[in-house]
Amino acid sequence: MLYLNECGLVCALGDTHDMIKERMFDRVRSGVTLTDAWSAGRALPVGEVKTALPSMANWPVEYRSRNNALALAALAQIRAAVDDAIAEFGPVRIGIVIGTSTSGIAETEIAMRRQAEDGQFPQAFHYAQQEMGSPATMLATELGTAGPAYVQSSACSSSAKALASAARLLNMGVCDAVLCGGVDSMCSFTIAGFSALESVSRERCNPLSVNRNGINIGEGAALFLMTRKASAIALCGWGESSDGHHMSAPDPTGSGARLAIEQALMRAGVAASGIDYINMHGTATIQNDAMESRMVNDIFGGEVAVSSTKPLTGHALGAAAAIEAALCWLAMQDDNNDGKLPPHLWDGVADPALPMLNTVTPGMRLGRPLKHALSSSFAFGGSNAALVLRRSE
Repeated sequence: MLYLNECGLVCALGDTHDMIKERMFDRVRSGVTLTDAWSAGRALPVGEVKTALPSMANWPVEYRSRNNALALAALAQIRAAVDDAIAEFGPVRIGIVIGTSTSGIAETEIAMRRQAEDGQFPQAFHYAQQEMGSPATMLATELGTAGPAYVQSSACSSSAKALASAARLLNMGVCDAVLCGGVDSMCSFTIAGFSALESVSRERCNPLSVNRNGINIGEGAALFLMTRKASAIALCGWGESSDGHHMSAPDPTGSGARLAIEQALMRAGVAASGIDYINMHGTATIQNDAMESRMVNDIFGGEVAVSSTKPLTGHALGAAAAIEAALCWLAMQDDNNDGKLPPHLWDGVADPALPMLNTVTPGMRLGRPLKHALSSSFAFGGSNAALVLRRSE
């Protein structure tokens, strides 16, 4: 069994476990706010991290990015445990696998604006800032590790695949501990791209509603320390598929998504009826919600508790899967023995064309600890992934 011993999480809901749990469970409050910071002249709701991030002024310029600062902020929460693992197993036995999709694109945007104004790029810019592998090599440099360090970049399934890759490194005996998860940062490029697809909502996203009209972009980082050492939460199953149905639209039959989920359940040794809660991909786009709701209903029926937490955090793209797994991880801790579940924030106007699912209302709880949670992620190009987390007895 592989365990998620520690979790560092920074997202639009906050930068501490207590703050995030309060805003998710007790005083339900979305982290999505209105700004035109990345869409000049057009205010849009986004899941921005507003807490102070670590300075990268002393880092080589090629590592300086908001993306890497977010990763360092998540690492800081679990640094002691990671350092202990390095001391116990040795630097060469520690792996790092990170999912991302933006890396340092925002820094390139800033530099290109300066170049247009001044005729030259600023000195504090290097094209390597947008290198996709930067978060993994930066973390390896910060920690002094010498094991495998790489990035998964498959759009919105990136960090779910990073956790699956970390599990394989442990199961193959290549590593004794892996720092894994995802990080993504806000940038104009992403918002412009999704806007061109007519997928960005001007209001807080509204998954499963008949009134849904698109996503809210978000940012954040979630990092796990994964080892074989028993702890409260295990990653007991993962599944991946690639249906290649369309560049940006999901297969409406959900066949690839179903394959990833069934693979995760099989690997976990858990029947569909054994899942207590599903954190849906839930982007609030017309096509994703239609595909996902039908597929979930086909596999699990309409009784299992489900929610999309993207109205709380925004859609953090390459980091989304890790952030959503982290929200499940928080819900499975000992301080939540009555099984409070991440809520589904929406207008409550269900789409009559979709099957009726058991969406989690604020304050809803199982009345017992959350035992098995499934988190699903479906990306452009038909890259699908699912994770099953188990609470230890």
